[in-house]
Amino acid sequence: MQRILAKALSARISIFPRAVTQSKFSTLVNTVGEDDTVLPKMPPFDYTPPPYTGPSADEIIKKRKAFLSPSIFHFYDDPLNLVDGKMQYLFDDRGRRYLDAFGGIATVYCGHCHPEVVDAIVSQTKRLQHSTILYLNHAIADFAEALASKLPGDLKVVFFTNSGTEANELALLMARLYTSCHDVISIRNGYHGNAAGTMGATAQSSYKFNVVQTGVHHAQNPDQYRGIFGSDGLKYARDVDDMITYGTSGRVAAFIAEAIQGVGGIMELAPGYLPAVYSTIRKAGGLCIADEVQSGFARTGSHFWGFEAHGVVPDIVTMAKGIGNGIPLGAVVTTPAIAKVLTQRSYFNTFGGNPVCTAAGHAVLKVIDRENLQQNAFNVGLHLKQRLNSLKEKYEIIGDVRGRGLMLGMELVTDRQLKTPAKAETVHVMDQMKEMGVLIGKGGFFGNVFRITPPLCFTKDDADFLVDVMDYTMSKM
Repeated sequence: MQRILAKALSARISIFPRAVTQSKFSTLVNTVGEDDTVLPKMPPFDYTPPPYTGPSADEIIKKRKAFLSPSIFHFYDDPLNLVDGKMQYLFDDRGRRYLDAFGGIATVYCGHCHPEVVDAIVSQTKRLQHSTILYLNHAIADFAEALASKLPGDLKVVFFTNSGTEANELALLMARLYTSCHDVISIRNGYHGNAAGTMGATAQSSYKFNVVQTGVHHAQNPDQYRGIFGSDGLKYARDVDDMITYGTSGRVAAFIAEAIQGVGGIMELAPGYLPAVYSTIRKAGGLCIADEVQSGFARTGSHFWGFEAHGVVPDIVTMAKGIGNGIPLGAVVTTPAIAKVLTQRSYFNTFGGNPVCTAAGHAVLKVIDRENLQQNAFNVGLHLKQRLNSLKEKYEIIGDVRGRGLMLGMELVTDRQLKTPAKAETVHVMDQMKEMGVLIGKGGFFGNVFRITPPLCFTKDDADFLVDVMDYTMSKM
């Protein structure tokens, strides 16, 4: 039986019937390994999902191919059919439990189906699902007030959107209107969305179509791992000054950046970079936009917003993902003076500020505060990063471990000196970890960085299980 189980794991197939529960499966995989070693055991969890009676994975794949965009792809050779979620765990159509260390691409913060967030959504839906901001409703006003209280300085005017792309589009529009300039500076390797303006600001070729994208200049990425200046943020910042001097009229509309590049591979900007660039941009008449779509809402642990770790205060802050714990919701927060530019014409968003979405967002803020999720992200993230660094000492394939809180990245390379991306190995480890019950993401320009962005209710036991599974998987390569 031990050999059969080991072969099933390595071949990425299941020998268990649909009725086998995850608790039983955990006991089995904890018993044996390929060489009779004890496999890591998933932490216990008191929840059993209801039986699934829907279509199979094969049927869903057929429908996706027939009716959805061919641009849509899925992880894994044997894709997961996820049908249930509870806090930091997900369940497939067979009832098998997985530790979610990806959080729906850094989106689930409070935990899957957190009862207080669900209650807020259901209660508001029963009472009023949608009206319009042309009428009064307390949900949008209450959430805007609560959200503004989380931001520094004069950042207190909120515009609600449906996504991060839409939020960044609006932020760029406002900056251009306010400054009467068109030129924008963003950072290479950054990702800000896939609409007209945000695609221009995005600086990764794999996300840019061959359409007109004007007025955006891409500065050197202050990449502490691969960058030419290492961790010297001031040297990278000089490139922005040169761009303004030689590539613009001397005036710019805005600078937009993530404090930690998410899609770009959990790349934290070099120390000293943002303060220097913010100063340069403001001297050129521009506004500073902080893209907090992935790093905001306490994910970094040390601060509520990613930009706070750099000691700067932006003029505009954009956010999405964690703001709604999975509900389609985004926001732009700025100052009263900048916000006023939209009164020059009629700006309207049908679903921005929808009562159901804003009720969910308000509930998320309350849960983050009451359950001390920021402190948990700091404590568990510190523990997890230390353990990941211990793996780096053990395996040459790990080139870098980076990030903060529960926004961590691990870059795999085939050669530490040349930093050659280990693309195939990254996919292999992800696939094997999935078979052992752990889901992580991947990113970076070369697709060789593990993105570890779990729900903020992640525990130290969860972190230990993740690292133990990763350790076991790498030991078999």
